[in-house]
Amino acid sequence: MLASLPALAAAAEVTATLDRDHVQLGETVTLNLRVQGDAGASAPDLRALNQDFQLLGTSQNNSLSVINGQASSELTFGVALRPRHVGVLQIPALSVAGQRTAPLQLTVTAPDPAAAAATQRDVFMESQVEPAHGYVGQQLTYVVRLYYANRIGGDAPPPPQVDGVEVSALGKGLNYDAERGGRTYHVLEQRYALIPQHAGQVEIPPVDFQGEAADPRDPNSFFGATVPVSASAPAQTITVKPAPADWGGSAWLPARQLSLSLDGWPTAQDAPPRVGQPLNLTMNLQASGLSYESLPALSLPPLDGATVYPDKPVTGNRQDGEWIIGRRQQSFAIVPERAGTLTIPATTLKWWNVLTDKMEVAQIPAHSVSVLPAIGAAATPPPAAPAAVHGAAAAPAGTAAAPASTPWRWIALASLGLWLLSALAWWLWRRRRRASSVTPAAARTSVRSGQLAFLAAARGSDPAAQARSLLAWARAERPAIQHLGELATVLDDAAQRAVIDALQQRRYADTAPPDAGANLAEAFKRGFAWRATAVASEDSGLPPLYPFKLH
Repeated sequence: MLASLPALAAAAEVTATLDRDHVQLGETVTLNLRVQGDAGASAPDLRALNQDFQLLGTSQNNSLSVINGQASSELTFGVALRPRHVGVLQIPALSVAGQRTAPLQLTVTAPDPAAAAATQRDVFMESQVEPAHGYVGQQLTYVVRLYYANRIGGDAPPPPQVDGVEVSALGKGLNYDAERGGRTYHVLEQRYALIPQHAGQVEIPPVDFQGEAADPRDPNSFFGATVPVSASAPAQTITVKPAPADWGGSAWLPARQLSLSLDGWPTAQDAPPRVGQPLNLTMNLQASGLSYESLPALSLPPLDGATVYPDKPVTGNRQDGEWIIGRRQQSFAIVPERAGTLTIPATTLKWWNVLTDKMEVAQIPAHSVSVLPAIGAAATPPPAAPAAVHGAAAAPAGTAAAPASTPWRWIALASLGLWLLSALAWWLWRRRRRASSVTPAAARTSVRSGQLAFLAAARGSDPAAQARSLLAWARAERPAIQHLGELATVLDDAAQRAVIDALQQRRYADTAPPDAGANLAEAFKRGFAWRATAVASEDSGLPPLYPFKLH
């Protein structure tokens, strides 16, 4: 047990973030140090921060979550900091839970003179848009701050109402202190994501606050006497540009970052896939500054030599405090249909980098994998080498004559070959005789057992068990059948072929109608409807292609 403790500590993941990366001198900022996987980590040493910051206080929060049976813990240390001077200040790497955090930067600017003049009031508001211009569909961040010197009551300022712009809150808001004109204020800050839907000038109207504050002139204010207070954040104007005229017909994706990947390929330690065995791949698309609704659906092109079965897509958004991060995930079951090299062609997606104001291309490179024949499939015999006697007969004229003893050697070799062929023919005859010696009653028992096992599986909800039992029953009658795709090709009943297709869909695409099992049992209740001309051969070579195609 003690030996496992170093492994657990090494598995801890530590990250450092700031709730804001731009502040004015006199404002406070919160440094969050998050530790995942080590709930017992001790508080970090913060003395390296004293040179540029005043430490106002620390807090600690521990959370435990269980997802799909897997427990995970997160320990967060919150550190309230007040910058000591203007400039680009460095948050150095800190040692937390035996690991080092990444260094951070904080830009500290001089106080806004206009804001400092407003400190003559007990309550006032500010607003800004980051950045002040952008493209259609690009996320902008609107920030509104409420400053108050004394205790106040009332509802938080409402979100802005802007025609032609999608507005959504980013997080639950921040609370911190700021110094303006030598006076300390409490600050309530809320950020909103703005996504313009059309180009042009967009006006963000003022945001108002109405509330009550304790009356410092009333000696009984402690017992509830208040005075009404109000404040208004100034209006803002943003410039929204259209997509470039030469963008084309592909999806317009203005993002800060975008990544595209395809995972799940067999490694060097994995066994190569075989015909009929699914290859499970997962495609991920993630973009910062775009919601998942703006991202295109993920797909694979039709593949030569395989059938693609898509799973249900997984989508969602998360936030990092300033930006929406949209994500799409799509899993695929790729079922090879023949042995050889299976190639997944390259996938490309162009997007517009709003940070560099240039087009970029995310790409999944082409990938090839070797596919082995199905287990039990007969290998294609190599072409027979020409007989040696033919080679001797074809010797060019003028070569030296063979010694007189050569003919009897060829006669001996030919006799040996004829004996081996006779022995092989006798062995094959004995093998077929033993196979045919099985009594009809035993064969019927094996077929009947397979049928009963299949009907029992059909009443359940496990498509993999249904597929195995159906294939086992079919092999009891036709031993050479390798997989369900081959079974469907030798059946004469369209209903039976259709339910096999549906079974494959449920197995790999996870789409199961309520009456799937009943339809499966109904189609095969009278046995297999074999084609009269379909005779499965044990020497048939590679299995035929799956007939199932997704459109």
